[in-house]
Formats: sequence, structure tokens, C-alpha cells
Amino acid sequence: MCGIVGAVAERNVVPVMLEGLKRLEYRGYDSCGIAVNRKGRLQRSRSTARVAELEKQVGIQSFSGALGIAHTRWATHGAPTTDNAHPHFSGERIALVHNGIIENHAALREELQARGYTFASQTDTEVIAHLIDACYQGDLFQAVRSATARLQGAFAIAVICNDDPQRLVGARKGSPLVIGIGQGENFLASDALALSGTTDKIIYLEEGDIADIRLGEYTIYDKDGNPAQREIHTVSILSGMSDLGPYRHFMQKEIFEQPRAIADTLQGLEAITPALFGEKAADILSNIKSVLILACGTSYYAGATAKYWIESIARIPVEVEIASEYRYRDSVPDKDKLVVTISQSGETADTLAALRHAQELGMTDTLTICNVSTSAMVRECALAYITRAGVEIGVASTKAFTTQLVALFLLALTIAKLKGRLTQEQESQYLHALRHLPSAVSAVLALEPQIISWADQFARLNDALFLGRGIHYPIALEGALKLKEISYIHAEAYPAGELKHGPLALVTDKMPVVTIAPNDVLLEKLQSNMQEVRARGGQLYVFADGDTHIVNGDGVHVIHMPENYGQLSPILHVIPLQLLAYHTALVRGTDVDKPRNLAKSVTVE
Repeated sequence: MCGIVGAVAERNVVPVMLEGLKRLEYRGYDSCGIAVNRKGRLQRSRSTARVAELEKQVGIQSFSGALGIAHTRWATHGAPTTDNAHPHFSGERIALVHNGIIENHAALREELQARGYTFASQTDTEVIAHLIDACYQGDLFQAVRSATARLQGAFAIAVICNDDPQRLVGARKGSPLVIGIGQGENFLASDALALSGTTDKIIYLEEGDIADIRLGEYTIYDKDGNPAQREIHTVSILSGMSDLGPYRHFMQKEIFEQPRAIADTLQGLEAITPALFGEKAADILSNIKSVLILACGTSYYAGATAKYWIESIARIPVEVEIASEYRYRDSVPDKDKLVVTISQSGETADTLAALRHAQELGMTDTLTICNVSTSAMVRECALAYITRAGVEIGVASTKAFTTQLVALFLLALTIAKLKGRLTQEQESQYLHALRHLPSAVSAVLALEPQIISWADQFARLNDALFLGRGIHYPIALEGALKLKEISYIHAEAYPAGELKHGPLALVTDKMPVVTIAPNDVLLEKLQSNMQEVRARGGQLYVFADGDTHIVNGDGVHVIHMPENYGQLSPILHVIPLQLLAYHTALVRGTDVDKPRNLAKSVTVE
């Protein structure tokens, strides 16, 4: 959620760190700051405004240094104030930035206060700075190692000291951290994206690693304190990724990138084969008897959609659990169950913790659907399918979601084929539909002008209901989430058949009811539910397949989809819901790409 950038060089690293913070702004933040070692003295600047304001501040202060750390903060402990912003200092000696949550911070705070340390913030992070100072005996690395051994919770930290103007120390447990290798200079960051344009040589630190970084060298120690060799990856990030082009926001751009993202995710697909998911996939997927899907937020709705596909096509039972709930209940382990995690970043803290909990229970057949090939989730799962959505800047996920759905549909087909439940004719038909999917999505995007006219009406309201049935119920959930995320309109989704069990009490002419109406076996049931809404004066806004014969009328507003897409219909029907949320937020004037209180990559529990 937060962003870290650190650097040690023979040049002024302030511009590098500020550029890194700008690249991490998409994650969401409420304050930012920077600290440098300038001629043996620590200097700091912090702001509760955007990075651009911080940049102005450091310019006025003639801020410079060859060693520094910088941070964007998403508040957990303490309000988003300047005092709570990172970097945090311990006296004049230690400066530190931190992602994550320290669970034993209260006990450590009491201990440090008893030793005479004074706290200037409400954060758990300041505890780490003082603890490192308390452990410091002339060697920053040893002080960090001693201090982190006492921390409970999740952290990625970068630390500098006034005594050592050419040394940067980093450590990670539960939150991502990378080293960037330069020519005679080195860097730390929470995301390789932060270092794009500075270096493409990246080392992904592993769980428990501590890194001792200097000008032209670095040493990594593993969780047991032994020197460790970590692979150097060459990471290429498209320079045009931050270019909006003709679009007003990244979310809009990413909605319209979905045909390409889906085509890239399907690139090279010639047949349904377990090799799509890794070398061991044939053995693992042939022997599973059920599936457990673990995910959060939008990814959870992708998993809920996949449940319908896998049970219908592959004919094996599927459970879908919110990752943050799964690890804290008594569940029944099953070694014949495939555990599937879904995450855009591959670093989602709750999902990673749930994965590890399942593995501890003996469920080692694991697969992740992920957009980042170098992420922790990919490294820790036996199998993986890497979606090729590209970098997603907007906090509200769009192209990551639809590419996840594509990958999950391929999983359903693969399991079905291995179980002997997919005929050659069916495989051919599904492959044809998948290859046509980018064109079908493009046709749906052409509905944007009609959706804009609806957005003007939605923007004046404060509540909305979304209805779906069967496999489109999770899509209704996703549509409601999108609207509330970026327009701040309260929105809820229900299976349409549940209206009469409570939600119908909310229906008035001031409550728009968005309905997903594909031409499937539940259409007649859905139309009955729609009549229940109209009988109470509710206004229906219906996304209907063209052959449903649902037409505009009194209190019924209809946008017809270009075609009926059968099993893949959820992927098409979510597109207009994304556009409705985007254009409603646009009318309301909200910060579309950085909605309040939210962050892109949720790396705290």
C-alpha cells in the first residue's frame, strides 16, 4: 500500500527518489516524505499533500544528498498528519521508512519510553526507528538485524544513519522489497516500477532477508542470518505506461486497454493443455478432487465467477473464501484440494497469509492467478498463470479483473479436459470463443456514449442496487464495488431472487436498480424480479442481451449488448458496469484514479 524508495550513489539522489515516489502514486497515499544524509547530518521534508508539493518543498530547501530514503504513506496507525508521515527519526542518528504493520508496537513503545525515548508520532513505525537506535553500537546493519528480530507483524523497511553516509539497510517480512543494481550506485524500493528509468536490474528480496547496500556492492542475508545469493532479474517496464494519451484518467485508459490485455493473456493459446499452468500442472490437476479459491476484493469476485465455470464445465466442487477470513477460522484441510489464489500484485497480504495457512495445513497443491511474474505469490505456489494485463495504475481494478476471468476460464477447461469431461468439439468451440473475445469486448466498449447519458442521472443519487442471477451475480457485486469505490455512491448487489427477502424494502423511485440480463436459462425468473421492482416504483437500468426482447419503457431503461456470449458472458457484462462507475465518478468530480481512503496494492492486513 505504501511506497518506499532508497538510494546510495555518488550523485544527488533526491531527483531519483522523487521520481520513484511519483511512479508509486498510483498505489494510493495520504502523505509523503524524504530524508537524506547531507554531510553527516540527517535532513527531512514531509507533506500531507501530493508528491508534487513535496518536490516544491525540497526545492525551496535546496535539499540534496547522495544517500536517502523516501516514502508515500497510507495511514494505518495515526491520522494522515505531517508528524505521522515518514521518514521517522530517532534523535539525530536514525532515519527509517516502513511499509506494513507492527503488531507488538504497543509493548515495544512502553519499553522504549521507559528507556527515555520520546515519541513524536502515533505510528507503529517510530517504534522501529527507536528500537534500531537502542540496538545501535556503531554498526547499522547489526542494529537492524537485532531490532527486526524483535518485531512481530509485517514490514519492509529502509534505514539510513548519520554516522554512515554511504550505507543503506533494508529488511522485509511480509511486505515486498527489491534492490535495484546500478553502475556504482544501488537502490531499494517496494516496487520495481519505482526504479524504472533508473535501472532495470532488480533483485527481489525473499521473506526474512536483510540487505546491506553500499555504493558499488551489496550483501544479502537470509532469515537465518546466512549470506544468500538472489537472482538478478532484468525488468523492462514500458516507458509509455504513464502516458494517458487521449484518456482523461488511467482508469478510463485501462478499461479501453482490455481487448489488448485479454489478447495478450491468451497469446500463443493453441490448445487447452495443463502446460498453461506450469510443468507440474498435469500431475497436480489430474489428481485434485475439489478447489478452494482464496482472494480479496475484486479478485474474490473473479473467484466467485470461476466457481460457476469450474463446477459446470469440470464438474468438481469449488469453495470460494475471502482470504482475510479463511486463515482465522477452523477449516477442514484436504490434501486432494487445489488451492487457488488470485491477486493482481501477487503481494496481497491477506491472500499470502491465507495461502501460507493452507500450506501449513498440508494442502500443497497450489496455483496462483497473478499479473506479476516475480511476485511472492508466484514464487510460493506450485503452479501459476501469469495474466498479461500490464501495469494497472487506477486503484479500481478493470483490466486485471477481466484477465483474471480469462485465466480462470482456462483453468476450468483444463481441469475438465484432464478429467475427461471436455470433448474435442467443445474444446474447439471454447477456443474459438476465446479468440473472438477481444473483438467482442471492443464492441461492448462502443456502448460508452449510451452509458454516459445514464451517468448524469446516477451522479445525482446516493444509493444504488445491482441485481444479477447465477453466474452474473458476482458480476453485479463487482459493478456495485466499482460504483462505490470511485463515485462514493452507496451501492449493494444481490441475487435478483433475494429481492423479496429484504432488499425490496429499499426500492423507491430514488433508488436506481442496475440489472444484468443475459439471455440464459434464468431470464424469465429475472424478468419476474424486474417486475417486482417496477411494481414498487423503482427505476430499472438494464444491460440486456439483444435477443432478450427487453425494451425501453416507463421506468425501464435498456442498453442492449452487441451479442450473447454464453459461458463467457460475465467478461462482457462487467465492461459497461466499469464504464458506468467511471462516468458517474467523472460527473461527481471525484479523484477517479486515487479514490479516498483506498490503495492499489494492499500489503497490510
